[in-house]
Amino acid sequence: MSENNKIPYKIYLSEDEIPKQWYNVRADMKNKPAPLLNPGTLQPMSFDDLRPVFCDELIKQELDDTTPYIDIPKEVQDFYKMYRPSPLVRAYCLEKALGTPAKIYYKFEGNNTSGSHKLNSAIVQAYYAKNQGLKGVTTETGAGQWGTALSMASAYLGIDCKVYMVKVSYEQKPFRREVMRTYGASVTPSPSMDTEIGRKINAEHPGTTGSLGCAISEAVEVATKTEGYRYVLGSVLNQVLLHQTVIGLEAKAALDKYNITPDVIIGCAGGGSNLGGLISPFMGEKLRGEKDYRIVAVEPASCPSFTRGKFAYDFCDTGMVCPLAKMYTLGSNFIPSANHAGGLRYHGMSPILSQLYHDGYMEAISVEQTSVFEAAQQFARVEGILPAPESSHAIRAAIDEALKCKETGEEKTILFGLTGTGYFDMVAYQKFNDGEMTDYIPSDEELAKSFATLPKVDLLS
Repeated sequence: MSENNKIPYKIYLSEDEIPKQWYNVRADMKNKPAPLLNPGTLQPMSFDDLRPVFCDELIKQELDDTTPYIDIPKEVQDFYKMYRPSPLVRAYCLEKALGTPAKIYYKFEGNNTSGSHKLNSAIVQAYYAKNQGLKGVTTETGAGQWGTALSMASAYLGIDCKVYMVKVSYEQKPFRREVMRTYGASVTPSPSMDTEIGRKINAEHPGTTGSLGCAISEAVEVATKTEGYRYVLGSVLNQVLLHQTVIGLEAKAALDKYNITPDVIIGCAGGGSNLGGLISPFMGEKLRGEKDYRIVAVEPASCPSFTRGKFAYDFCDTGMVCPLAKMYTLGSNFIPSANHAGGLRYHGMSPILSQLYHDGYMEAISVEQTSVFEAAQQFARVEGILPAPESSHAIRAAIDEALKCKETGEEKTILFGLTGTGYFDMVAYQKFNDGEMTDYIPSDEELAKSFATLPKVDLLS
């Protein structure tokens, strides 16, 4: 405990303080996210349109723009108690190492077997699939945290789980793959030769290392062609950000216990699940005019959908079979470089976060891979946690913000999301430690080629 202000190293909530409702930030947004569009008709998708792909209860959550709080089912609350509440940690050792007057806090979501925040939504989606009487679910995964979480949740509830894992991650992260298989999931490298879309992508991009957009296409194809299955997604969708608000609700409750108000809130951004989950209750206060916060999304320079993308309707998948979403996108044909932050290698961004960013409620920066791992190493050496590559993007930005405070003497309070651990990401750490890690930034020409394939949706975009 700090001698100065008596703030504990770790602020824990009690089991009774785990949220019993999710917060739906859309209810407080003046400009709602644009509706999903049917890829065939380019008209807004209805409940019935989405039923072949998603579970019924999840569709209701996806389309609900007005209900501010949605009850968490009792069975999900009980499951959450196995690993929640997660700690809010004061990074005293990092502050000391940096010599900064800033106060740094992080919400740590890696204290469960899946190793990340993804379990918060995986158990919900598996629960609704089970309640609907389905046999199983299909999904994609990048770095493997989502696939791991869904395989755990599916095993717990006794349903089948089919995972399409981005090929580069399948090869780089064999142990994450084996955790999924241990929990009973089938794991297929994507793009595969098992689906029509996989064969098409392999033919058009020989030797491709894959992308989340490719894996989504395959998972959706299998779900829609296999009786008793539905597709579930670990990020991007409104429903997923809703489930992840347990992160922000807990973080805010812990800070409120000590009357702490963050000045800057930072999260890594791939599809938006952890960032949206962390910032939602704070963003709600900002939208309602109650408080103001500086909110920063951090993305990889190799896949910069916020900082270099276009705000437009685009396919959510490379195979162009999923609904179109209005979001910041690099184009569904964009195949990112094989960087080690597999969970951030998605061509688009959550429609909720995209609208908030477009309306000026948050900002975004991109950072290069080697600088991210430098921050990860520094954090690991002083805070004792080996962070996931994705989380380390937020660490990079938090360290940079704290160093600015050192220069100016400002005593800002910084909150960032530590989404998970990196113990299955040792190939990436090996590359960094051996000096073999490189930085790749797509050229304007590459992006322009991808932007040229964006669908023409004049009426609503």
